[in-house]
Amino acid sequence: MQVDSYLVPECIARPRSFGGLMTLYEANFIKLHTLLGKHRPAEGGYCSTVPGDCDLHLQVHEQTRYTCTFTLTYWFDEPHGAIADPDLSGRIYYDARMVEVRDWAAHHKHAGLISLSDAVRSAAGPIETRWTRNIMFSKWLDYLDELGHGFQP
Repeated sequence: MQVDSYLVPECIARPRSFGGLMTLYEANFIKLHTLLGKHRPAEGGYCSTVPGDCDLHLQVHEQTRYTCTFTLTYWFDEPHGAIADPDLSGRIYYDARMVEVRDWAAHHKHAGLISLSDAVRSAAGPIETRWTRNIMFSKWLDYLDELGHGFQP
């Protein structure tokens, strides 16, 4: 398991600062790289299934030489149709070795995500908004790694 607590910082970065945000993007790149394996996923859909957790769905929307735009989510069956939650949309920057969560669903099924979503809406500025989304993504990637999720080519 690769968690950000094992990363040796090359500089001091304050949480919720621009430098802290860039450090978080780098840590998320390392964690997502563990989930994806050594390959760059081609455009299309992927599913990871492990015992004791919901199926994890990855949709790669666009793959270029330097970037990859993706969505990562669980799908929940509800009486009125399937719901994607947390439905994170992100971009991988291969040249900078960073991952950024750019957006997530407007409505969530789980109380924890609802409170985080409210925190994003009431954030003081763009760095705070990005910090909240990406710290949640970091913790979710840790959880997915602990469960053994992964996508094979």
